[in-house]
Amino acid sequence: MSERHLLIVAHGSRRQASNDEVRELGERVRAMRDPAIHRVDVAFLELAEPSIPDGLARCAAQGAREIIVFPYFLAAGTHVATDIPEALATFSEIHPDIQVRLASHLGASASLAKTILDIASKAG
Repeated sequence: MSERHLLIVAHGSRRQASNDEVRELGERVRAMRDPAIHRVDVAFLELAEPSIPDGLARCAAQGAREIIVFPYFLAAGTHVATDIPEALATFSEIHPDIQVRLASHLGASASLAKTILDIASKAG
């Protein structure tokens, strides 16, 4: 069985607390200990570290044979449709032996609408 890593990719923010929130999400996902995922890391498109290329390189250095990239974005704008796939293509040219899969972005999740209603119903 190959080592499968999950790389959660967020936009990145000038606000450090926002970037830390994404890192904490990565920790919560990691703590769930899914046996199909050997390692969970986060990376950022811009404004924060590690960058997507650095995050992918870290996965490779840690022995990943497969990397699932999860775009932590609500809509499929240019970053999801173009920028992230281009970064993955560049990595794949350098590391053809590592399989890189792009998951659907967060906003495409069928369960997101229910999650929004659950959160909204508990507000106030």
